[in-house]
Amino acid sequence: MDFDFSEEQRMLQDSVDRLLADRYSFQERLKHLKSAEGWSRDVWAQYADLGILGLPFAEEDGGLGGGSVETMLVMESLGKKLALEPYLATVVLAGGALRHAGSAKQRAALAPQIADGSLLMALAHSEPQARYNLASVRTTARKDGDGYVLNGEKTLVLNGDSADKLIVSARVSGGENDTAGVGLFLVDAKAAGVTRRGYPLQDGRRAAEITLENVKVAAGDVLTADKGHETIARVIDEAIAAICAEGVGAMESLTNLTVEYLKTRKQFGVAIGNFQVLQHRAVDMLIATDEARSMAMYASMMSGESNAAERATAVSAAKVQLCKSARTVGQEGTQLHGGIGMTMEYEGGHYFKRLTLLGVLFGDHDHHLRVVARAGGLEAA
Repeated sequence: MDFDFSEEQRMLQDSVDRLLADRYSFQERLKHLKSAEGWSRDVWAQYADLGILGLPFAEEDGGLGGGSVETMLVMESLGKKLALEPYLATVVLAGGALRHAGSAKQRAALAPQIADGSLLMALAHSEPQARYNLASVRTTARKDGDGYVLNGEKTLVLNGDSADKLIVSARVSGGENDTAGVGLFLVDAKAAGVTRRGYPLQDGRRAAEITLENVKVAAGDVLTADKGHETIARVIDEAIAAICAEGVGAMESLTNLTVEYLKTRKQFGVAIGNFQVLQHRAVDMLIATDEARSMAMYASMMSGESNAAERATAVSAAKVQLCKSARTVGQEGTQLHGGIGMTMEYEGGHYFKRLTLLGVLFGDHDHHLRVVARAGGLEAA
């Protein structure tokens, strides 16, 4: 199997790296983080100019027809600079639901707006009681003429406070934990009956609690009336592959930052990087990053697998490795920096926070280890 990237793929990542190098110094990032939305619309517009917002959408829908490998490369670059813009929320999550469940008419109407940066979207699926159970949906969708009326609560909606439109999962039929009977609905974020409460996450990025009270959805805004769980499971698998790549980028940057610190920080008149025990710990960071990179590539390739069980097992295995590597790199990077590694005025701590959050996003280490164990391991799957 050829693991080399094509010339076009290398150019894509180089372009994103150059853009972020120009626009995402640590001080600029702190300024974006402290803004009302927690990210930069100017940088978002540059993403659109570069073409990465339309990357995964088919050319006939106004996108570039990129695949999971291209998304992996972009997410890795975003992770290197801890970019704050809602690429995961709009392009990977909501965009993924639109690609997999939306009609040709819906894709043609919305994908070009995502691609040009004029439309922000969010996937509203998680609920307070669900934890990591994707089938747990209490939000209801009651038939109302040709459309539906939605009632319920959604939690931890990534960038939900700045989204223009939401893709909401709601139960059309069946019990709370049934995989059948879940629909996906397109809802204007400012529609009557929609209430949003935004808040910062551990790493400073934004999420929202969303309440839906008698929210009317027209027939043309129904993505699917009963295949929602299947779509959500696929989209979350793609999102896990994407954040595995983001984590690799963050770990690479934190490792490089730590090595540079070891070369310049002096103790007893010599750089502490001369001490062999610290060199060994830096090597442990490098090895952990490379282990995560290998599994991120595997997850990226498997995220398009049609067999849902094989796909889920592969992606869960990659998430287990991400959690292990992120803990190693984050803790070692912080400890090797000493006291400065704990301060928010230094970028090392920001990498540690993001890696910690990625470790629990879409399922923690223990959850995904159980998924792999139930499948009998990767070889059995």
